[in-house]
Amino acid sequence: MSSESDTPQSVPVPENQGAHPWRRYVALGDSFTEGIGDPIAGSPGSHRGWADRVAEVLGSQVPDFAYANLAVRGKLIAQIIANQVEPAVALKPDLVTFCAGGNDVIRPGTDPDDIAAQFEDAIVRLTSSGATVVVFTGIDTAFTPVLRAFRGKVAIYNENVRAIAEKYDCVVADQWALKEIQDPRFFADDRLHLNALGHHEVARMVLRALAVPNDLRPMQPDPYPTRTWRTARSNDLVWARTHLVPWVLRRLRHQSSGDTVTAKRPDASPFNIPPSP
Repeated sequence: MSSESDTPQSVPVPENQGAHPWRRYVALGDSFTEGIGDPIAGSPGSHRGWADRVAEVLGSQVPDFAYANLAVRGKLIAQIIANQVEPAVALKPDLVTFCAGGNDVIRPGTDPDDIAAQFEDAIVRLTSSGATVVVFTGIDTAFTPVLRAFRGKVAIYNENVRAIAEKYDCVVADQWALKEIQDPRFFADDRLHLNALGHHEVARMVLRALAVPNDLRPMQPDPYPTRTWRTARSNDLVWARTHLVPWVLRRLRHQSSGDTVTAKRPDASPFNIPPSP
């Protein structure tokens, strides 16, 4: 880590308490951090996601653990900064995860360097609180036709994120290197968001980055189904009608899937929701 950073260091480990030092975790971001693609069985409209899974592990290991998740689907980085950063700081976390900019990067005409400048402004504010801050690189999109065209922009943005993380002593959760999820079977039907398998693997990665021991094990997807060319094209048409067309229409109307959505956990509180099957 850079010795030139003048930001406070991570909160020290309390004596004789648990396997990790954190007691108050706040997650910021968009649909990825909200947990879209990983619905909770028996709870319509609710989503679990990697951040909930990380909170479950952290909360099981120490007393008096609290967790807030301010992420809202569809948000651009400027919206995340405007609506989540100060509320997060006000919650006085000692651990923050910040993933933002993905929705900006995949918009035509955007500049990953400009997005990264906004990202750095947020990191300055978050690290000034003294919390441990975890940041994310974007996934390598080479495997998916839906997002393959943005691979170069994602790579440039990732390098900016890594440089910012080094400058401000952040922990990097490296999705680009997480080859396990570069597989359509780890994605939801919309082909954009991770499914339960994908979120589980991201949670494992985050816990590794934080050096937190845990008993989460790799989850294996079902084998690829045997499909004819006609079946595959029929599935593509269903996907386009169900997911792609509504996404394009929202862009044209300057709407967001999160326009009427609020944060699922706006306050830091104990987290003891049992894992879904």
